[in-house]
Amino acid sequence: MALTRRALGGITIGGSAALTLAACGGNEGGSGNGAGKEEITWAVASGWASWNLNTSTGSNSYLQQASTPMNPSGQTGGDFDGNAEYHYDDALFASEPELVSEEPMTVKYVLNEKAQWSDGNPVRVEDFIFHWYSVSGNEDHADQEKALPASTNWGPNVADIVQQDDGSIHVVYIDGYSDPEWLFSPCLYLPSHLADANGFEGWQDDPAVMGEAIAWFEETPPTVGTGPYKPVDAKMGEHIIYEINENYQGSIKPTIKKVTMKVVEGTEAIVTAIRNGEIDGAWPSEFSEEENSKIAEDPAIKTEVYPGSIWLHIDCNTKGLLSDVELRKAVFTAIDSADIVAKNYPESGLEPKGNHFFANASEYYVDYVTPTGQGTGDIAAATAILEAAGYTGIGDALMTPEGEAVKLTFRYGEGDATRTTAGELTQAYLAELGIEVELKSIADGDLGPVLAGADFDLIIFGWSGNAAFTLAPNQYFLSTSESNYGKYESAAADEAIAKVRSTFDIAEAAEFTNAVDEIVVPDAYTLPLFDEPQTYYAVSTVLEGPGANGYSQSGPIWNIREWKTI
Repeated sequence: MALTRRALGGITIGGSAALTLAACGGNEGGSGNGAGKEEITWAVASGWASWNLNTSTGSNSYLQQASTPMNPSGQTGGDFDGNAEYHYDDALFASEPELVSEEPMTVKYVLNEKAQWSDGNPVRVEDFIFHWYSVSGNEDHADQEKALPASTNWGPNVADIVQQDDGSIHVVYIDGYSDPEWLFSPCLYLPSHLADANGFEGWQDDPAVMGEAIAWFEETPPTVGTGPYKPVDAKMGEHIIYEINENYQGSIKPTIKKVTMKVVEGTEAIVTAIRNGEIDGAWPSEFSEEENSKIAEDPAIKTEVYPGSIWLHIDCNTKGLLSDVELRKAVFTAIDSADIVAKNYPESGLEPKGNHFFANASEYYVDYVTPTGQGTGDIAAATAILEAAGYTGIGDALMTPEGEAVKLTFRYGEGDATRTTAGELTQAYLAELGIEVELKSIADGDLGPVLAGADFDLIIFGWSGNAAFTLAPNQYFLSTSESNYGKYESAAADEAIAKVRSTFDIAEAAEFTNAVDEIVVPDAYTLPLFDEPQTYYAVSTVLEGPGANGYSQSGPIWNIREWKTI
């Protein structure tokens, strides 16, 4: 399972941002299908428990995927292509956003004069403000018990959003704030006019009403979007069915008349479904060499393996038994990351990950993990840590210095072979220290609630992101972050995190980001395992358009408006 975030450390941004999404060429909205199918079904590998990507419960990569046809730009108004080049959505914007001031930092947005939601209502400045209030973390904007933003690394830094006389929208940031990745900042996501129409018209002036509006969007199936497709039917954690959005203002028009995004849990089930013709394509969350081999010789199925946007890690709940940093260090030292990789991907050549923000191939990558001994599987070193900290019963039945038995619960995605194997291996590693580990699976769609409720001692899941990185330190490690699910607290880390976006220079921001990692790694809160290889499958004789994209949270779905059936 993977949660969505706005930053994937380690993939260097390439090229300059462009205005429109990449085009297949020459499509001005004709049928384009010839004798092709008028409907397709695309499999999403797991479910979701909220309809609002902005909340800590809804920040889920599967919801991101399922909602891409109606919200192709997520919250940012654009996306990265397979070459890590950023493209703004011309259905929303008439031109590329512009940094018009560095002090205070001010970004100018010029809307497409026909920008509108799929129900025909115009995109407006209130939509920008609604998004800001949703994620500001400010009680004056929204009741935070209702808002529960997944990340507050953008909203609190906005001072005002103002529409100018020429119609352009200026996002003005607080004095002293800077952001080297301002081009990828969020701007709008939810339709504020629906809040007005459903009893929340006072949301701009009443934080309680705004909180209720946010909760309403979390619970209510979507009916409108800005993307090439409009939702016509949806069921939480199961499916969204789309038809062409006749009010879509993008230059590349969709041609497939009906698209169903349907949950098919697990790679094995996905492969079976595509071989049986039940689905037309999929982006599995779990890479499986065994399952890939089953369709390797099938000429009707296209598959591609590529470096992905998901990285796996094991996190601790720092408010339970694992509040003791020495116990956390011993646990992470006993875990053998290389063994977990080898057992899951014997043919892949993958290497363990030593940095929370940058992939191993990044120019900014520094391995802070290996020098600590974490992830090495060194039982002798782990034993020495426990002995020095006063633990007893090592290798038999581990007891804390206060005489409490050390028994831990390890959570993992149900039906996910990679995470299941990692859990079983961790159970075996820790047994050598005398730690009893109960393996407890997470049902499909329940990852968000489990994380938000900190219902774990140890948990394995993935972060899914894109080619930016400066938001990640805040989201993962800031003491007050709603996405800091294990409740890690460090004044030194908080201070270092504040520096990451204090510059407009991307290389300097990377240095500040690595300084955060240098602080947090020794505290053994999150153990990075590896950047997961990814694949996608498509029935090539039916579907044309999906392609490898390890830089987008939507993966191969990112350019769905260009897809055709043949």
